Amino acid sequence: MFKLLLETFFADFIDLFFPQVSQLMEQDHLEFRPQEVITDVLDQEKHVVDILVETRLKGEEGLILIHVENQSQRLPDYNRKMFKYFARLYEKYQQKILPIVVYAHDAAVEEEDSFRIGFSFLDVLEFRFLKVQLRKEPWRKYIQSANPVAAALMSKMNYSKEERVNVKIEFARMLANMRLDLARNTLLTAFFETYLKLNKTEEEEYRQRLPIELKPEEVRYFMEITTSYHEKGREEGIREGREEGIKEGIKEVALTALKEGASLEFVMKITGLSKEELLEMQKKLQQ
Repeated sequence: MFKLLLETFFADFIDLFFPQVSQLMEQDHLEFRPQEVITDVLDQEKHVVDILVETRLKGEEGLILIHVENQSQRLPDYNRKMFKYFARLYEKYQQKILPIVVYAHDAAVEEEDSFRIGFSFLDVLEFRFLKVQLRKEPWRKYIQSANPVAAALMSKMNYSKEERVNVKIEFARMLANMRLDLARNTLLTAFFETYLKLNKTEEEEYRQRLPIELKPEEVRYFMEITTSYHEKGREEGIREGREEGIKEGIKEVALTALKEGASLEFVMKITGLSKEELLEMQKKLQQ
């Protein structure tokens, strides 16, 4: 899903982590190159390049390529692999190439951003690349961001076990305020829920806190997003959102809010349920 996320929000990704590149990159000229396969005869492996984008930099002549790799597993010699990928791509295209690695694994060790070859008397080669190591990124740093990539990637950032529910609540708030189209909302939600899956206890806490910590309009809009998401369904096997199930989910949010002492007017705003329906729920709670 990383590839789809970065292809869909490529300019946002660059702007989020590499603003110095974003300021120079001509965003109206982004052309994704066809799938590249790099064959390594010595290692007996074929590698499919994740993302290769052709663009221009302001104030510079000619086209450049931005090569992005997502690394979900830790490999001790990945910097060497990046150099090999760079060399093969440069050999083919003969263009300036900006290499970027997204380290998405969970290891806490500091990852490399260079590859060197040399002697005590001579530095033969110093190959460098840009990197972002998600597990070293503090998730709270991004909660005020309006960047969709920040919202999705919070699921892979540095948070404690106790913060998992907080992360999902802030994701809901961010998504509700971005007001993106259905397709993009669906992608972001699917990505987030793939990498941060709450257990039953956490999910219950999340459902209880959501209508309390978000504004009514934020809750309502986010529920519309998640309803559409579950209606559409995802290939990862996330459950369907049939109409009956959606209604039950809305009622569950309403019950939680009423239990917490929320006013009828507030619950009506966030769920769209009628006053009569909510009064009936209150009666059942008092029984």
